[in-house]
Amino acid sequence: MATALRSVGYLPDEGVATAAYLAMAMARPLFCEGEPGTGKTALATALSEALGLPMVRLQCHEGIDASQALYDWDFPRQLLHLRAMESRGAATGGVDAAEGELYSERFLLARPLLQALRLAPCVLLVDEIDRADDEFEAFLLQVLSENRVSIPELGEIAADVPPLVVLTSNRTREVHDALKRRCLYHWVDHPDLEREVAIVRERLPQVSETLARQVAKATRALRSLDLLKPPGVAETLDWAQALHALGRTELDVESAAATMGAVLKYREDGDKIVQLGLDGILFR
Repeated sequence: MATALRSVGYLPDEGVATAAYLAMAMARPLFCEGEPGTGKTALATALSEALGLPMVRLQCHEGIDASQALYDWDFPRQLLHLRAMESRGAATGGVDAAEGELYSERFLLARPLLQALRLAPCVLLVDEIDRADDEFEAFLLQVLSENRVSIPELGEIAADVPPLVVLTSNRTREVHDALKRRCLYHWVDHPDLEREVAIVRERLPQVSETLARQVAKATRALRSLDLLKPPGVAETLDWAQALHALGRTELDVESAAATMGAVLKYREDGDKIVQLGLDGILFR
């Protein structure tokens, strides 16, 4: 699995590669929890590419419900169709036939969960489940447990094989134990220095080894501070790319200050770095 992931540019540590392999071998959802920017979402994308499977993404948010995740009916089109039938004096088959026509595949809007069940084998990414409500968690638990859903008007739809499910959480709140028990759990931490340098070199081969290492070390130094938004791997890549775009091959205080917006996302964090002294933080 590690080799397959590396072949598509994702450099996993042994723990991530093992967890991903076991999720596939045991047909169990993989619950990845960790700080933002540690590569949880990218793991699902890499698995899709490495395994040659399509990926379906469900982005969770506060207030998401079953109709947004599973399916819905295209009410505007149903209404237009109904008016068309009325104008034609249709209803030739009676009320039941008309209703059956309205609640058919033609007017079904398949949302990510239903798409995944139909498309499987595939990779289903349930991103940031910690942003969803408790009720949605319970609904999701049922779908992942059974890999089937029932649509009253159409009947039962089941996956031929379970999709490879990756759930991510930034731990903005605790996800219920019931959902965790259904999954294999893996805490995804920031990569160590050598792996982060390798990630920069893999993704941005145009960036020099020296600059990649300096940026990775500086980012790690920033993470050790009590910032509102500690930088993730994505910010490391953005920072290295920004410096390279300015023609820099090494990190210096002036360039770091000019490109700090690529790595820090809150004014308070920027002010804190200025107060602490940029050179003392980045080059210690």
